[in-house]
Amino acid sequence: MNAGPIDTAAAPRQNHACLQPTDFPAMTKKIAFQGEPGAFSHAAAANVFPGEEFMGCVTFEETLAAVQSGRADFAVVPVENSLYGRITDIHHLLPESGLFIVGETYLRVEMTLLGVPGARLEDIKAVQSLSVALGQCRRFIARHGLRTINAVDTAGSAREVAEKADPAVAAIASRFAGEIYGLDVLAENIEDADHNTTRFLVLSPTEQRAPREGRVKTTFIFRVRNVPAALYKAMGGFATNGVNMTKLESYMVGGAFTATQFYADIEGHPDDIGVRHAFDELKFFTDHFAILGVYPAAEPR
Repeated sequence: MNAGPIDTAAAPRQNHACLQPTDFPAMTKKIAFQGEPGAFSHAAAANVFPGEEFMGCVTFEETLAAVQSGRADFAVVPVENSLYGRITDIHHLLPESGLFIVGETYLRVEMTLLGVPGARLEDIKAVQSLSVALGQCRRFIARHGLRTINAVDTAGSAREVAEKADPAVAAIASRFAGEIYGLDVLAENIEDADHNTTRFLVLSPTEQRAPREGRVKTTFIFRVRNVPAALYKAMGGFATNGVNMTKLESYMVGGAFTATQFYADIEGHPDDIGVRHAFDELKFFTDHFAILGVYPAAEPR
């Protein structure tokens, strides 16, 4: 089910860096994200585009399709998490989507125990959330002897707890979700790891390359030729030209064990002399190369 347009006047200011809305001027902004209202992706989108209209989508495919079709102007999607690594679906979908990365933001994932108005922590017998979120709060759940209820997502759990109005059942979700569904905060920052952070990408149907000012990231994909040491030689140009590669992921293409595509982030702009030379060397050993985005680098905090 599509969660539909959502108007959010205020965004949750968590411990992260984000783009400024002025980076995207003169646009009627409708922002697509995956999940229900109050999802962490919704919170990240609201931080980048405060006060705009938001469109919740069931799947990542639907999120990207909303931008491809023009129903949304931008999408904000997670690409990696400090605990769980890359978001595999995005790495497979983005290169074929025809969309461009125009920004990034980091969101500190702060788990909150939410109950119906008037509920008390000592009254809670069961807690509902996404299985991953429950797993991130094992110590808190065990300490309070709570029964766990697996659900599809965190924000949906908050909505269901609000609808059921059972003071003995709480949800683990964002504070943002609690505000949307009128739930009370019973406990904050209950996650086991205090470094849990997700990196999100801002996607646009049109390419908007950042200028060569400040810190810039370039994201690209490539496939190496089927020759000995092709990857080793392709990477050599980044080292010899002093270009810092911050991310390199490989994944299978088309179900073939011999076809591998690489997804990479570097610090720098394609117009930088070192990056230009590195790309020239890379292309010599590849049979496919495409830049997915050149955008301001956000600082993870």
